[in-house]
Amino acid sequence: MSNFDPPAASPADPSTGPLRSVHTTSFPEILAKLGASVLVTTYQAGKLVILRNDAGVLNTHFRNFSKPMGLAVHGERLAVGCSVDVWEFHNVPAVCPKLDASDDYPAVEARHDACFLPRRCHTTGDVQIHEMEFVDGELVFVNTAFSCLARRSEANSFELIWRPSFIKQLSPGDHCHLNGMASRDGSVRYVTALGVTDEPGGWRATKRDGGVLIDVESQEIIAHGLSMPHSPRWRNGRLWLLESGDGSIGTVDLQTGKYESVARFRGFTRGLSFLGPLAFVGLSQVRESAVFSGIPLVERLENAEDRTSGVWVLNVETGETIAFCRFEQGVQEIFAVEVLPGVRFPDLVNHDAEIVGHSYVLGDDALADVPDELRS
Repeated sequence: MSNFDPPAASPADPSTGPLRSVHTTSFPEILAKLGASVLVTTYQAGKLVILRNDAGVLNTHFRNFSKPMGLAVHGERLAVGCSVDVWEFHNVPAVCPKLDASDDYPAVEARHDACFLPRRCHTTGDVQIHEMEFVDGELVFVNTAFSCLARRSEANSFELIWRPSFIKQLSPGDHCHLNGMASRDGSVRYVTALGVTDEPGGWRATKRDGGVLIDVESQEIIAHGLSMPHSPRWRNGRLWLLESGDGSIGTVDLQTGKYESVARFRGFTRGLSFLGPLAFVGLSQVRESAVFSGIPLVERLENAEDRTSGVWVLNVETGETIAFCRFEQGVQEIFAVEVLPGVRFPDLVNHDAEIVGHSYVLGDDALADVPDELRS
């Protein structure tokens, strides 16, 4: 691991409440150099966290949701999967001056460069939405309760796309804990599950080493014996995933199914996003429970206080950790991590009825009839 400067406390944010974090000085420096920001969901705390560089300090900005988990970003669209619904937001840059002039922030010219406003909400029911992704313009999500991949439906709770061959019927019960998915060449190609079972909650009996990586096209199980795998990602011709039960990140040889660890962390690894050679990895400070007992991470770090939560930045080419943001109070579990390239200081507005109520998005034809003084 690199030598870090002493962690700095993140600046107070009006919406943080009792939540508190510290970070290495390298974290905001990396975001500044990349011209990027990071989104993080924590269902345990009910927050979407926005990590932003603020004049050399990492600003941790929070928005409230009901058990947010999956995140999906495509162009100007952002989706957040919650306890019983999926919220879709669109970036409306014209609203940024309103944010800069709001009471929450000092009057700094052109501080915000993106503002995501709500545009659509779809009620799924409690399907335990895990990872999500926009695929060919359609939002696809892991429906963990029904052990399948699904998409939104105009008439129904969801539309079935795919399920593992060992899941014989569509029924709730979280049989195999299907959780992560990775796209390749424009379609969902790989998924992770915590067990190969068609019994409700059956994956719990083999959670220590019953995890699998599945090829969606062929239904072939590529890798066996994984400890609670999550967050598969196809990057530069290699399949990456997090072996969460061991707190590691690594690659899978698609020919042999062998998992090779690249780095280990002091937390339950879940949530992964790449930008160039950098991997942004979410860590959770798992506590003793029936779900997490008996996994390698808990045995390696017997004292729960030795486990941590936050976002770590790894250079996958060198295997070196170069930055971190650690949550010290209020956030113990992370689910999704998503880098926003080219977006330095975004906000998401789901709390301000004034801004949402008086921000109108119209087509070009309609705008032709709007007076110039009302277009800002």
